[in-house]
Amino acid sequence: MLSRLILAALSCLVLQACSQAQDLTGEETPRRIISLDYCADQYVLKFADRDHILALSPDAEKHFSFMRNAAVGLQKVRPRTADVLALEPDLVVRSYGGGPNVTTFLERAGVPVVQIGFPGSIAEVRSEVVRLGTELGAPEKAKSTADEMDRRLAAVASGKTPSKEALYMTPYGFTTGEGTLTNELITTAGLLNFQDRPGWNPLPLERLAYERPDLVAAAYFEGKTNHEDNWSAARHPVARAQMRDLPVVPLQGAWMACGGWFQLEAVEALAKAAQADL
Repeated sequence: MLSRLILAALSCLVLQACSQAQDLTGEETPRRIISLDYCADQYVLKFADRDHILALSPDAEKHFSFMRNAAVGLQKVRPRTADVLALEPDLVVRSYGGGPNVTTFLERAGVPVVQIGFPGSIAEVRSEVVRLGTELGAPEKAKSTADEMDRRLAAVASGKTPSKEALYMTPYGFTTGEGTLTNELITTAGLLNFQDRPGWNPLPLERLAYERPDLVAAAYFEGKTNHEDNWSAARHPVARAQMRDLPVVPLQGAWMACGGWFQLEAVEALAKAAQADL
């Protein structure tokens, strides 16, 4: 009888030691990460261990999500505080999801939140890649992704003086000029931006009536829901003539919707057009 008690006690000690070892390695309590919007989804899917992803946003598999294929099979959750807390995450990643007060509510409940910034330049995108990859537990992968960005940017740098003008156009009738990340993508590709006003503005229809760019950089046109509404400047005959009569470089919404390493896809597509004989 005594020997059985001793064996039972030893078994308990062994199990306890194993449990403590698992706690030390973190294997018993893996991270439970939730992302609240499709911009956050991209970083979580890129840098977090798949087994540590508790849930993604409802838009994670949409056509405008660059990492949509990696999102298949993972749980989705609405960006509501109650829904998120019910899943008991130990980390939440967000860009805009959940609204302006969600971070305060989650942190009061003891859940840390990683906030993604809104980069205004390629250099800031690179910094976000390194920062977020590190916060998600993959610093080496983050650095290699940033280094790959550098190599791709170096590959498109022709050293030639830009001569072709590109008009950036969305189905909603907007374009962009100096002072925006999109403008930097255009100029980095070796093109001049046809839009001569800074920031985001409606398409310059009056100017387009007597001046023409060399090509159109058309973003978001591939989405079935991204159609011109009745009030969009993109419906104007002058705007439609640009899409009809000029070379068009289609830029996927998944490349342009958020600031990330995937925006290099747009730079490379534009650089190819810049170097081609139009």
